This record gives sequence, C-alpha cells and structure tokens, in this order.
Amino acid sequence: MSAGVSSAASAVSKEQNAHYTIALAGNPNVGKSTIFNGLTGLRQHTGNWSGKTVEPAWGQFRYREQIYTLVDIPGAYSLLTLSDDEKSARDYICFGGADLTVIVCDACCLERNLDLVLQILEASDNVLVAVNMIDEAPSRGVHLDLEVLSSELKVPVVALAARRKKGLPELKAAIASSLHSPSPPRPPSVIYSDPVEDALSVLTPALMEVLSGRLSARWTAIRLLEGSDSLISSINDFLGLTLEEQPSVSATLESALNILKSNGYDLLSLRRHVVSSIYSAASQINDKAVVKKESSRDTRQLKLDRFLTRPLTGVPVMLLLLAVIFFITMEGANFFSGYLQLAFDAAGMWLESGLTYLKAPHWLIGAAIDGIWRVLSWVTAVMLPPMAIFFPLFTLLEDLGYLPRVAFNLDEGFRRAGACGKQALTMCMGFGCNAAGVVGCRIIGSPRERIIAIVTNCFVPCNGRFPILTAMISMFLIAGGGLCGDISSALILTGFLVFSIAATLAASAFLSRTLLRGESSSMTLELPPFRRPKIGEILMRSFLDRTVFVLGRAAAVAAPAGLLIWIMANLAVDGRTLLSICTSALDPLGRFFGMDGVILGAFILGLPASETVIPIMIMAYTSGSTLVGAESTAALKELLLSHGWTWTTAICVLIFTLMHWPCSTTVITIKKETGSLKWTIISILLPTVFGLTLCGLISWIARIF
Repeated sequence: MSAGVSSAASAVSKEQNAHYTIALAGNPNVGKSTIFNGLTGLRQHTGNWSGKTVEPAWGQFRYREQIYTLVDIPGAYSLLTLSDDEKSARDYICFGGADLTVIVCDACCLERNLDLVLQILEASDNVLVAVNMIDEAPSRGVHLDLEVLSSELKVPVVALAARRKKGLPELKAAIASSLHSPSPPRPPSVIYSDPVEDALSVLTPALMEVLSGRLSARWTAIRLLEGSDSLISSINDFLGLTLEEQPSVSATLESALNILKSNGYDLLSLRRHVVSSIYSAASQINDKAVVKKESSRDTRQLKLDRFLTRPLTGVPVMLLLLAVIFFITMEGANFFSGYLQLAFDAAGMWLESGLTYLKAPHWLIGAAIDGIWRVLSWVTAVMLPPMAIFFPLFTLLEDLGYLPRVAFNLDEGFRRAGACGKQALTMCMGFGCNAAGVVGCRIIGSPRERIIAIVTNCFVPCNGRFPILTAMISMFLIAGGGLCGDISSALILTGFLVFSIAATLAASAFLSRTLLRGESSSMTLELPPFRRPKIGEILMRSFLDRTVFVLGRAAAVAAPAGLLIWIMANLAVDGRTLLSICTSALDPLGRFFGMDGVILGAFILGLPASETVIPIMIMAYTSGSTLVGAESTAALKELLLSHGWTWTTAICVLIFTLMHWPCSTTVITIKKETGSLKWTIISILLPTVFGLTLCGLISWIARIF
C-alpha cells in the first residue's frame, strides 16, 4: 500500500467479509456519490458542485449472495496532478489493490471525462465505464452510441440515470460479470509518437520482469520516462524497492532516455506530448461515439451562466439571494425560537420540581437547572430554528448548482489575495458553521492555500453569531418595525456579511504576503448544469448531516459552559461574584476598544457557544444568578442604554461579533485539520486582532467627532 493512500482507503480490505473491492472513480460532479448511495444505501454527502468527496468513503452491497465493498474515492480530472485530493484518488486507483475500477462519466460532456478514462486504462487492467446522466443527454442534444464507445475503449460500458435510480441493477450485473470473466489482453488506447513508442518498447520488457504483474509495465515505463518525482516515489513505496536502481531497469531506462533525447524530447516536451496524445485520443473516441447538436436547453444554460457570472449582474444577484436567505431565516427563527424557549422553560420547571421532590441540595438544583439546563435550552432554542431554515436553503442552492457560480464570481478576488478560488465555497459553508467550513477546506489541494482558508474561515459569522448581529441591528440601526424594518434589517445584515467577506480577502492577502508567501495555484472550476433539486433529500440531508450534527456539538460544550457560568455568577468573594470581579477587571480594556468589561467577559464566556453572549450580558448587568432572556427587544435596549451603551458601542459589538476568536468547537477542528498548535493559535489571534483594531479605530474616531 502506498504511503499516499489515506487511512480511510487502506482500511478497506477483503478481510471485512467482502470478496471483492470496487473503486468508484471519475471527474468531480459526475454523480459518483449518488451511485455510491444507490448501491450501498449509505448517506454519502452529494451535491451539484465539485469537490464533495474529499476522503474515500466505503460501503458494501450484495448481488446474488456475493458481497462487494465499494470505495468512493475523491473526484479527479487527471492522474497526473499535484492536488492532494487527486493524489489520493490516483494512489488508490494505482496502488489500492481494488479488484475492479468503475469509472463514472457524464453523458452530457463525455469528451472531458475520457481524458481520465484513458489514463486509468493505462494504469489498471480491470475497468468498467459507467455513463451516468444518460437521461439528460437527449434534452441537451447529445446522442451516444455506447456500443461504439465500448468497442473503442475495449471495456464494458453501462448506461445510468443514478438520480432516478435507473441502471443500478445493470451496473451490479456488469460488475459481477467483469470480476468473474477473464480479462483478455487489451491493446493500448493511446498511441504515442514513434520515438516515444520505441523508447517504451525498450523499457517495458525489463519492467515486466521486475513488476511481476503488480503494476502495468507500460504505464510505469511512461512515468519513469516523464521523471515525475512524486509519482515515482509513490510507485517505489508501493513496490518496496527503488525501481530506478534495479540493474535491468537502470540500463534500459538510460537507453530509452537516449532514444528520446536523440529525437529532441526533454522531460518537459515529453510530458506535453503525453498529455496532448491523451487529449487527442479522447477527442477521436468522442467523435466516433457521440453526436452533439445544439439544443435550446444548452442555449438557455449559456445565457443564464453569462448573466450569473458577469460582475455587473452576477454579484448583485449573489447579494440579493444572500439577503433573501437571511430575511427568511430571521423571520422564521424569530417566530419559532420564542415557542421553543417556552417549551424548554416548562420542561425546566418540571425538572426543578422533580429535584425538589427528591430533596436535592439547593446548590445542585441551581447548578443543574439555572446553569446547565438554562444554557443548554437557550443554545438549542436560539440555534435550532435558524439552522433548520438556513441549512435547507443553503443546500437548495447547492443542489441547484448555484454555488460554483458563487465561487466563479469570487475567484478573481481570492486569486488577487494569493488564495485559492475554492476558498469561496468553504467560506460559504462557514456561514452555516465555521467548523464545517474548516473541514471543507480539504477540497483545496495546495497546503499553503488550505492553511489560508482554514485560518480565515471564522472571519465570516457562523449561525451562532446571527442572534447577536440581528439584535444589535434591530435595536440600534433600525428606526421602525414591521415588514419594512425586517427588510431593512436583512439588507443591513447582508452589508455586514459583505464586509466580512472583504475582511476574509484582506486577511488572506495579509497571510499570503507574510507568513504564507507563494503563488496562487490554478483551479479547475466546473459549472455544472442547473438541475431540479430533490426536496425530500435536501430536507433530510440538511437536517441530519448539518443541523443535528452542528447542534449536537454545540450542546456538548454548552452544558459544561452553563455550569461554569453559574458558578461564576453565584460564587462570591468579599461580597462580589466572580463574574463581577472579572468584568470589572476587563472594563478598562473593553472601554479602550469602544465596549466595556461586561461585553468582553460575555464574549470570553461565550467561547463554547456564541448564542450565550447576550444572556450573559443581561445576567452581568442585572447582577442575576442565572441566564435570562430579555422580555422584549425594547426592554433589552433600555437595559443596555442604562449601562452606557451608544450607537458606537453597538457598532463595535457588531464588528467584534464578526471578527473575534472562533468557538471552541471550531478551535478543536482547526487543531485536528492542521495538526499544528501554531496555526491554531494564529487562527485565534488573527481575527481577534483585526476585530479589536477596527473597534479601537471606530471608538477613537467617535470620541474625536
């Protein structure tokens, strides 16, 4: 097993009561994960944009009493690449020991997919091609002759419409047939120039003797001639020897290189020739197997894409959609949160009565009910409704195929900042949960750019910060109420979120010019066709994969946080509670940055869950012993004004809400993803320094004028 194969992939073996292992390969956004779900019944995350599967996922299916293990590897455009996710795909295909590789293609753009098919055919002996989305091809003017395609590739070809669950039984039968029938010798699909073929004819026989069938001798010969250090290293790791140092190989390798050199080939020109030959072969096969006619759907798609990706139209549409999503989220959340909190309060009273009946000590009742239960219920009541609305809307845009257009619109900005355009996608995920956005950074191939995306992800506010933002906006920046007030709040919130995107770009540029210098890598960004979303699947995926998952992690840290907050509010020293002592100590620092000690203390104690920041402020201002919510927005505003708040304070709180340390869940995730304490600390300090600097500037300017 190569060192490049991930632990998730290496864990898959025939020892898991499976007789055969099947690798599921293909370009991004061809429906691999949908096929994986259809065959195994598992819930691998799928979406209408590339880069969803960033680690191999595996499951099993049964066909005629035979068990098969299916491995869904990351999408790849090429095996000759430098991105980490495509390296993972390459290493599993070449060295993972799969008995069969199923290559999934998109029927609507077969030629682009054939590049990868031809590369895998060179590296693997047992291959099956699955042409997916065959149902969409006719409406886009594409007509395929699968018999011709199979004849040209010399491998079986199966037609699928995986979203409609059509063709899956045929795919299972074809997999079984391919595994149980002998694999006849297959002539190469890609023929290179005469000098290259002469060099291969010299080197290949020597490699066949050394490799003993463990790898394709022709494919290995091409890699040695190209001199790809990364791939040759993976080959040597897999074989457990240094291939170039084998006597029979080293002698013939030198002879083969001399043949190329005498015909004007150096390493660079050879690599270009190999790539161009693959493209040419793919084009020729496509011309024979596919008839393409311009369709009205393609014309509409092209016009829509031009509208959505031009700066003058695409950016305003993007901002308008963002504003609409937040308007719907705020309206719905405000309605449901109140009722949910009433239910939790009633349950809390019932629990308190039960503990009292059991004659539990007063301090235990206070710690359990006023501490743990109160914070846990507050976090749930505040988080659950907006997440239950925001995540389905976000998943709807994802399923439609709109998110790649967002990445396209923001790509130029991230490129100028020295980052990767895929960071636009991980940033969008951060609006729901920064921890999820950090994990999503795995789709970024460059380690340098991945670190930039991870460190700057919390510059955009997650779902937990929205209650603070909306409260400050509605109390201090909106004059009226009703529908006009709600629309104004959504627009102002959108403006602050645009500001957070600008701050993300600024922080990315700062890192790329200081701690993480380097050139921006190229990015292949596919604009998939718009597809009708599957509402049931969207609701299920957004609720289980995102809402419940994020809420569960928040609840896990909210419970101990509630206990700590209760202790600080109830444990007194010399007549003053620990909370009062801490906020008083922080007061000079807080006022220096346009806030006060209570505000800073609330943000610090809100590290496990940002939803508790406002309740902690109320508790500290009222010298309460437990977290309570305000009776109304007007009552909360009156409380804040009575403790010296001004519009300047509100603006500073808004800025600091946007830019301060990430929550504890995100911090743990950053440490896990980077494996570095250094970058975890920088991820905490960078947004905090940005936020405090801006708050200080705003405060000083307000004092001057």
